[in-house]
Amino acid sequence: MQSYDIETNMKKENILIWGLVGLFAILMSIPFLVPHTGFLSLIALLPLLCMERIATILEKKRVWIYHYSAFVLWNAITTFWVCNATIGGGLFAIFANAFQMSLIFGLFRWSKRRFTGMLPYIFLMVTWIAWERFYFDAEISWPWLVLGNSFARSIGSIQWYEFTGTLGGSLWIWAVNLSIFGLLVSLSNGRWNQFNIKAKSVALIGTVLLIIAPFIASHFIGKKYQDSMISENSLETVIIQPNIDPYNKFEFLTQSQQNDILLSQLDTTISSRKADSTASPLLIVAPETFTGDITVGNYGSSRTWNAFTSYLQDYPNTNMLFGASSYEIIHSSLPPSSTARKTGNGLWYESHNSALMVDGSKRTEIFHKSKLVVAVEMTPYPVLFCKIDDMLGGVMGRCIGQDEISLLHVQYDSPEGGVKEIPIGCAVCYESIYGEYYTDYIRKGAEAMTIITNDAWWGNTPGYRQHLSYASLRAIETRRAIARCANTGISAIISPAGEIIEETQWWTPAVLKGQIPLRKDITFFVSHGDIIGRVCTFLFLLLLLALVVRFRKP
Repeated sequence: MQSYDIETNMKKENILIWGLVGLFAILMSIPFLVPHTGFLSLIALLPLLCMERIATILEKKRVWIYHYSAFVLWNAITTFWVCNATIGGGLFAIFANAFQMSLIFGLFRWSKRRFTGMLPYIFLMVTWIAWERFYFDAEISWPWLVLGNSFARSIGSIQWYEFTGTLGGSLWIWAVNLSIFGLLVSLSNGRWNQFNIKAKSVALIGTVLLIIAPFIASHFIGKKYQDSMISENSLETVIIQPNIDPYNKFEFLTQSQQNDILLSQLDTTISSRKADSTASPLLIVAPETFTGDITVGNYGSSRTWNAFTSYLQDYPNTNMLFGASSYEIIHSSLPPSSTARKTGNGLWYESHNSALMVDGSKRTEIFHKSKLVVAVEMTPYPVLFCKIDDMLGGVMGRCIGQDEISLLHVQYDSPEGGVKEIPIGCAVCYESIYGEYYTDYIRKGAEAMTIITNDAWWGNTPGYRQHLSYASLRAIETRRAIARCANTGISAIISPAGEIIEETQWWTPAVLKGQIPLRKDITFFVSHGDIIGRVCTFLFLLLLLALVVRFRKP
């Protein structure tokens, strides 16, 4: 009978623990999938923290199985769509990302052997944020599930990101969850009854303020940007969504036919500007990797470049920004770099994912995407892995990015005489995930931003909607309007407040036309960078050192 009771209790304990694992994964996933649910992240970590405490009290072995499973479920629910583009890459992203998260939790459990009270939990918080900060700059990087991103579809709550960036959101989420968890622990172990009225009031009021103060601050900060789309200085912008399936891009359409599709969409939109020398400046935005026939330094060999520049000759003061897979030919008998590939005629070439700005005068500016998708676009640690890739037949991408961000410029003839230009930043696809990197465009003088992307690889999944929502975070952090162009959607005009003013439908040819405000002001986050990430990294190193010292003591 006793053994039966023990077995029954063990089953109940396991059900409770696994239930908390699942509850964490669900609560943490919902904000990334459902609009206006960011507030759930403020309690989403509680099941995970409770699970760990219960497992510790019950002296469960191999606790890492529980928290690793929790992170795998969270990653799978929110980013399963990566598998639509690459099954192997998607599975690796899910399991590898979860593994890193699990290591952080393992380090936290290790710290509990030497730290007491709330110190292990503080260590957990700063370690997590330090990891998020490191992940932004790592060679192999997938910072899609930064905790602060959970508010990307709840922008009314995080207008203060202009001061802190997304890691400010991560800090808030951890601080609230740990505060509530601390109250629950004190209630469960009876310590709450030992507190006097003053201590109880401070604890309750402090927790409530920690929860509601950012919402209140966001409300008042957001009021400042209610009319952010109204500006004396603005740029007329046309966004073209051609809706070309990238999986069948060249099976049914030549590049010339694709060019014709895009230009025909333009004809119906800007025909009134034809031959109008007094027309205001206009920016046309086309999607990422629209063409693959650009040779750097020899643009005249490209049918796309010739078609676009010829078309624009009839449209004064009109500039076009479009994406391209570009190539740089290198004349060398020996491999010029570890990333270079050999052509059929014995030459070498380097690949880029580029954005080009052209006009009717054939003026051309080019920017190469720097934040590249691992394996798909770039080979990490190329000196080592390019050799391995060669043995595998060259299955990984080898794009080369710029070392430093550069701007593109909309040029036009000023009514006062002379040629003027408007500095524009262009984040290519994945680059819009990296907050502090993105601010470099603004520091270099960008008065408005564009994002060009091709989200069709993921199909009709939450991926393209998540990607769109992250653009709202970048708008808030920098207070720059965004013209976002996606091949198959969703293209959008986004205000400096992060509000999506207009958007297209998914998988539908479309054209968006609007006025993008031009701004020169600099936010605190742009000016000072990711202070929270740097401070948390410092505290992590300090606490880690203290932990190592304590473990060395007998």
